[in-house]
Amino acid sequence: MRNSKFDNVKTSISNKKESWERELLEKLAFSSLREQRARRHWGIFFKLAILGVIGFVFWFGMNYEGSDIQAVGAHTALVKISGAIEPEGNGSASVVVPALDNAFAANDSVGVILRINSPGGSPVQAGIINDEVVRLRREYPNKPLYVVVDEMCASGGYYIAAAADRIYVNKASIVGSIGVLMDGFGFTGLMDKIGVERRLLTAGENKGFLDPFSPMSATQKGDAQDMLTEIHQQFIDVVRKGRGARLKETPETFSGLFWSGAKAVEMGLADGFGTVDSVARDVFKQEDIVDYTKSEGLPERVLKKFGVAIGVGVAQSLTNEIRPALR
Repeated sequence: MRNSKFDNVKTSISNKKESWERELLEKLAFSSLREQRARRHWGIFFKLAILGVIGFVFWFGMNYEGSDIQAVGAHTALVKISGAIEPEGNGSASVVVPALDNAFAANDSVGVILRINSPGGSPVQAGIINDEVVRLRREYPNKPLYVVVDEMCASGGYYIAAAADRIYVNKASIVGSIGVLMDGFGFTGLMDKIGVERRLLTAGENKGFLDPFSPMSATQKGDAQDMLTEIHQQFIDVVRKGRGARLKETPETFSGLFWSGAKAVEMGLADGFGTVDSVARDVFKQEDIVDYTKSEGLPERVLKKFGVAIGVGVAQSLTNEIRPALR
């Protein structure tokens, strides 16, 4: 009897001990699970926060089109044109014209320097910028605009420069190339050799005359040449009007040739030698320079870094995007 009672007590104690250990293990397990969940939640939170910051920085870079404008009192305003003058990019009218407008409108700017380093490009974009320079000079007669040439101011670049009050160059700069071209490819002979037939349907007998896979008649070539001659004459008129009596015109002036900066000064295509700093210091007498040029957004910089601009140019050639160019 005693042994039976003793055994019952012993069993009861053992069960209580096992129950207590089980409860402790369960509490430890649940505590560990809660801690893991908390770490997971905080990890997700921090990852989302980092992604949010990266997203904001990327969005800001995409949408930022600012300049280095600061309130510095009296200053020389600077606008830069770098690279090809095309409908998109730093040389487009949509970028250059607002920068020029802001530079002239600034109360504290004593004058504007337009720094050009360009081989040329679209006659339309160059014409728009030229017209705006002429308008701004008329609206702000006491605020001169001087062009400073870096490496090159050719064709469409010179089309713009011709509207300036003065043009300053380096003696080794490339200046001129006053002409127009339209280029492309013709594959008709190759197609005949390999037995490929071009099937082009148009409404209008001349609609496809610039198609590289179709032959060009003498009449069509003459029509294209007439258009180029017309645009060339517009270019000539702009240069003659802008340079006036300073231009020492020769039969080669408008032939499409280009010259060194030193020769350009002799020919009256430029007025003298100078840099942005020297013109600001010695001509405007105001060494403080404020850059009004609009900056590229992040996507443009990234795309250019990886050569997409080159790929776009090749794609345009292959898709027959042929247009007149001042280059």
